[in-house]
Amino acid sequence: MNSLFLSLKRLGTTALIVLASFGLQGCAEASAVKNTKTVKAAVPPAKPVVQPPKGTLVIIGGGLRADNAEVWQRIVQLSGGKGARIAVFGAASINPEKSANSTIAKLNQYGADAFFVPIGVMYSGSDYRKAAEDPVLVEMIRNSAGIYFAGGDQARITQALVRADGTHSALLDAIWDTYRRGGVLAGSSAGAAIMSTTMFYDAKPVLDMLKMGVTDGREIAPGLGFIGNDVFVDQHLLVRGRFARMIPVMLKKGYHIGLGIDENSAMVVNSERDVEIIGYSGALLIDLSSAITDRGVKGFNISNAAISYLDRGDKFNLVTRAFTPAPDKADGKLDPNQPDMREPVFTNDILGNNAVLDLMGNLIDNAQQEAIGIAFGNPRDPYPDLGFEFRFSKTLNSVGYTSSEAEAYSVLKLRLDIRPIQLQQPLYRYK
Repeated sequence: MNSLFLSLKRLGTTALIVLASFGLQGCAEASAVKNTKTVKAAVPPAKPVVQPPKGTLVIIGGGLRADNAEVWQRIVQLSGGKGARIAVFGAASINPEKSANSTIAKLNQYGADAFFVPIGVMYSGSDYRKAAEDPVLVEMIRNSAGIYFAGGDQARITQALVRADGTHSALLDAIWDTYRRGGVLAGSSAGAAIMSTTMFYDAKPVLDMLKMGVTDGREIAPGLGFIGNDVFVDQHLLVRGRFARMIPVMLKKGYHIGLGIDENSAMVVNSERDVEIIGYSGALLIDLSSAITDRGVKGFNISNAAISYLDRGDKFNLVTRAFTPAPDKADGKLDPNQPDMREPVFTNDILGNNAVLDLMGNLIDNAQQEAIGIAFGNPRDPYPDLGFEFRFSKTLNSVGYTSSEAEAYSVLKLRLDIRPIQLQQPLYRYK
């Protein structure tokens, strides 16, 4: 073999080219170049093209009232209008059939032809594992134009629809197929929590989550991910001060964008990823794209987060990040040089009912450049001297809009910094 290569070297490159056509080029190169490894040149198979779902999500923050016609009608309209077949899951409830029937009555009141899907961990007389693979139920879902998940415990929804090994049940695959081809997926409370790839599972109170952290499999668990893997979703937001618990979860799981929807309100997310706020109240948008944490500070902290409030009628695109104000705010952009208020903005209970919304609205139309909110627990909790300061600041990117019809604001891109503070104990004394 060595004499062959010596002869080839004398013949020059022409011989190598000829031998290459017979599959000998690799051998020649291996002998000619000492200690060089042969690299396998293989073209990787093309990845399948996954088309984004053509359907629409209606993510409801819980507490949806029967007279909230805007939300109920939108679900029915998006599902095809009068007579629309909408499958209702009561699986999150302790009484799935009763919960589903309540929702069915409301949907039918607004023109739908809704029906109960008999599955649930708590649904007596039924094996939910078998039901999740039942071809009759699968076909019912595939023939539906809309699907509605009622409230309760979101862990019961995922337990009913995800196999023990973590794979999709046949019923969950059918739900995804309905969504991909253009169907509507709506969910309230627990039905909203499942919309992101991570959901709250056995969550501690908001303040305790800041004090003691978040653990996979305890406070959080996998959701069903209908909104995509880049957006975190939470519900009951403003009335329960839950914006603060979103942030540690987003940091832990790597989300840049979080959307939290308030009660009796909904976010409608279409195939172009436009988010429209409808109903009674609005949603908080949290952006951690430029946020940082200081590991030298003991306790939860974050700097340079961005927080926005999207009011009813507002729209926001998750891809372009473009904001469109509601029609009644189109001409209501605030002039920062002519603020309506000048007094300091402060609250000693930033996690209270609507406290964050009131503070943000008071700041955006104020001569003050920052506002402060405090959060602390009761003297008997495990860490009574640990609290948190929430500092909201205007930046060059901060924008506000006011409504021409009501005392309502949309607030964009306030800076939010959170840091731990030590409280004096006892916090107060009697005079």
